[in-house]
Amino acid sequence: MSAFWSRIFVAAVGLPVVLGLVWLGGWWMFALLAVAAVLALHELFWLTRTLRPVVIAGYVGALTALLGALLGGLDWTLAGFFATLGVAFIFKGVGGTRGTTTVSVSVTVLGAAWVGLGLAHALLLREIPDHGRLAAITVLLTVWASEAMAYFGGLLFGRHKLAPSISPGKTWEGFVVGSAAAIFTAWIALYKTGFVDGWRSLVLGAVIAVVSPLGDLFESAVKRDMNVKDTGRLLAGHGGVLDRIDALLFSTVAAYYVIAAFGQAS
Repeated sequence: MSAFWSRIFVAAVGLPVVLGLVWLGGWWMFALLAVAAVLALHELFWLTRTLRPVVIAGYVGALTALLGALLGGLDWTLAGFFATLGVAFIFKGVGGTRGTTTVSVSVTVLGAAWVGLGLAHALLLREIPDHGRLAAITVLLTVWASEAMAYFGGLLFGRHKLAPSISPGKTWEGFVVGSAAAIFTAWIALYKTGFVDGWRSLVLGAVIAVVSPLGDLFESAVKRDMNVKDTGRLLAGHGGVLDRIDALLFSTVAAYYVIAAFGQAS
């Protein structure tokens, strides 16, 4: 099966499952995100293994951030994330494992922040009173629309490289098509809902349109540093779990604070 058709197959099977668990919310969504966090961190820490990340601390920080998001909101999300530092010090500083403490702990904290806080903000979106389901699903659909249309836009019209030194496959034409899709999707999803609708939905879509490819480019930069093409092969043509959620990790955080700025996050 070609990479293109394997991407279609994985999307066709995976998207309904993801949307279903997000629709249910609560512990169902927590379980989905916890599995995604563990798999994504496993890929990241394997990628950066030469830098000696404190793996257990990364897992603890990400999972406690998710648990804090479910049970206590933003404050407990951050409290959970900061557990990363304490656990990393215990296992690295006190344990005296190989590698420099500065590099090892930095990579560990990067993983917990990038993956853990990114996914925790998806849960924070879902926990918004009254409109959490709408918020979370809208952001998911907007990110997916942006990525899919950017891919096809670049395939059909791509001529000018967006960031050739980081990700040679991305083009400005694809970015424009993907941005239009993101703005349109957010507007349609929130049209006359009474929740971040009207011009505010256009702002939300525009922010996701910009931040989503930044998340993708950030992961591409990390992979380029580590001299790899994909973080894994678990999702066939999509690569690894981290390859699939990279844009979402940036977008959920940005979307949550845009919605908070509009006074709709509590």
